[in-house]
Amino acid sequence: MVNLTAKERQLITGTWSKICAKTLGKQALGSMLYTYPWTQRYFSSFGNLSSIEAIFHNAAVATHGEKVLTSIGEAIKHMDDIKGYYAQLSKYHSETLHVDPYNFKRFCSCTIISMAQTLQEDFTPELQAAFEKLFAAIADALGKGYH
Repeated sequence: MVNLTAKERQLITGTWSKICAKTLGKQALGSMLYTYPWTQRYFSSFGNLSSIEAIFHNAAVATHGEKVLTSIGEAIKHMDDIKGYYAQLSKYHSETLHVDPYNFKRFCSCTIISMAQTLQEDFTPELQAAFEKLFAAIADALGKGYH
């Protein structure tokens, strides 16, 4: 369970309804792949990720980014059971993909930055704090399969 106040939950749900998963997902995943190039090893099937231009013009990056952001949107509907919601995905990432669990935190950080760029003046300190709480819970839930 995420320890969010009613006000934080309202900020999250109200803001998320304005988010375009396709655009923000591409931006966040692209940023992670460029900023942390060693994370590219998990995406070898995506083809050319050799430059910032290649990453941000890669259809597979855009598709997967949208998929991840759509999953976060669904998790927002399950804020009282984030760990349960992500249990199977956590197991898949740990047992099949062997993803470094810290990469979930990296992706969440890139998503926060992308949200700030997208929302601009609407990205208030209160909104940032609420999403950081939510994303910490999501990263923790996705990392549970490693314990």
